[in-house]
Amino acid sequence: MRANSMRAARLHAYGSGKLRLEEVDEPSATAAHDVVVRIGGAGLCRTDLHIIEGRLRDAVGRLPRILGHENAGWVEEVGPAVSDMAVGDPVILHPLATCGRCLECRAGNDMHCADQSFPGLTADGGFAELVKTNHRAIVAVPSGLDPADVAPLADAGLAAIHAVKRVSANLTPDASAVVIGAGGLGHLGVQCLKALTPVRVIVVDTSAHALELAREVGADDAVLADGRHVEAVRELTGGAAAAVLDFVGEDDSIAAGLALLRRGGVYAVIGYGGTFTVPAVELVASELTIVGNLVGTYTDLVDLLALAAARKVHIRTTAYPLDSLNDAIADLDAGRLSGRAVIVP
Repeated sequence: MRANSMRAARLHAYGSGKLRLEEVDEPSATAAHDVVVRIGGAGLCRTDLHIIEGRLRDAVGRLPRILGHENAGWVEEVGPAVSDMAVGDPVILHPLATCGRCLECRAGNDMHCADQSFPGLTADGGFAELVKTNHRAIVAVPSGLDPADVAPLADAGLAAIHAVKRVSANLTPDASAVVIGAGGLGHLGVQCLKALTPVRVIVVDTSAHALELAREVGADDAVLADGRHVEAVRELTGGAAAAVLDFVGEDDSIAAGLALLRRGGVYAVIGYGGTFTVPAVELVASELTIVGNLVGTYTDLVDLLALAAARKVHIRTTAYPLDSLNDAIADLDAGRLSGRAVIVP
C-alpha cells in the first residue's frame, strides 16, 4: 500500500470554470478486486463541462473531486484477487466500476448496475497521474494501440457504438442514417455506422470544419446546418431517413432530426440538453421510436477496441499536458476543438 502523493486536477467549486492542480494522496488497491492504473491519457468530455457548471451536482456529491472518466493507461497495482493482469499491462477503463452481482450486471447492462462507482463523477477520476477502478472495468488495449490515443473510446466511442448497435436492425442496405453533430462523439458515430452497417451516412453540423472531419472519416454526404438543411437532407435520402443519431441533443437539432425520420424510423439520443416534444398521435401514426443511450456495455467497449485495432475506427485528438487542462476546457467550451482533447499527465 502506497502513501505517496501525485498531481491531480480537482474541482473545488461549481461554476468556477477551472480545476485546481494540486498534490493529493495516491490511490491504493485496498480491496480484493481493485486495480490502480497509471494514466496514459484521459479524454475531456462535455459532461466534464456540465459537472463544472453544477448541472450534475446531485450525482457528484461532496467536493473537491478529481474529474475525468475517459481513462486509459497501464496497470500500476492490483488487489489480491486479481490474477489475470500484471503491472505494466496497457488497459482502457469502462467508465463504470460495477458490482457484477445485480440483475443488470448479470444481464450485461453494466451502465445500469445497482451498485456502481463512476470515476470522474461519483469517485475520483483520471485527470491525475493515477486512478483507481475495479477488475470488472478493465479492458486490455490491443497491441499496436497507445493508451493516450484510445482514451476517448472509453466514453465517446463507447456511446457511439452502443447507439449504432441499438438502431442497426433498422438499417438495411437501401437506407440512410443521419448523424447530427460531427464533433468528438459524432465523428466516431460515423465510423461505427460505416464499420457495422451498410447504410448511406449523412452528417449535419453547423461547422464547416466538423463537416470536413466527417468526410475524412467516411461520411457519404455532409450538409451544413444553415436553416435549409432539412430540405437538403430529404433530397439526399429520397424522402426521409431510417435512423437519426443525435450527438447534439439541443432543441434545434431535435426538431430537425424528427422532421427527417421516415415512418417506422428510430431516433437515437446521445447528446442531451434539449427537450423532446412530440404529439403522441405522431408517434403512433408513424410508429416512431425514440431511444436514449447511456454510455454502453463492457462488450461494446471490447468490440470497439477490436475495430480500433483493425483501423476501422480512429479518433481525432489534441493532446494537452495536465497543467494545461484548463486551456483544454476553455477550448472545448468555445468550440475550438476538432475531435477530442486528451489530457496526458
